Amino acid sequence: MGRVAEDDERAFTEIVRRFQGRVGNLISRVLNDRESVDDLTQEVFVRVFVHRRNYRRGSKLSTWVFTIAANLAKNEIRRRVRRRNWFSLDALTEVLSDSLPQLADPTEGREAGLEREQLQGAVGRAIATVPEKYRLALVLRDIEGLAYEEIAEVLGLPGGTVRSRINRARGMLQRKLQPLLRKQDAP
Repeated sequence: MGRVAEDDERAFTEIVRRFQGRVGNLISRVLNDRESVDDLTQEVFVRVFVHRRNYRRGSKLSTWVFTIAANLAKNEIRRRVRRRNWFSLDALTEVLSDSLPQLADPTEGREAGLEREQLQGAVGRAIATVPEKYRLALVLRDIEGLAYEEIAEVLGLPGGTVRSRINRARGMLQRKLQPLLRKQDAP
């Protein structure tokens, strides 16, 4: 990031390459709208470049980039609420099921593959129903793998609040997925 602050284009290109996929996944999971992902991901990196001299050396770069991405995603949600531009459940399901990690096993049969896809879709729909303030913390922790301290910094919240939101989100998911889990366990 120090080289980026000195206008090194190759260093900036490397940062974009390193973080573009993860930033896109975060935005996709928070907004549930594939069409906005590319635009907002690009906006994240525009802001990284524009504010490159504001980056505090010694801070973790990923935390700074995710803070920018999370703030842009939250602003987009607020804008949509104001405009009442909600998206369809079909679009939401498509985005989430496509962005969930693929667990395909080349040896699994057609029926097992369909069951896996149905499970992924159900998990994606369940994540989409979690309120935004809980969903963002959950995605940052359980999908992006950030530490609690990093999430606290990204969201500008105390660590206890982050832990509480993640636990609540997990509880909501567990309740929503309980019927499906029981069905999976049945013979």
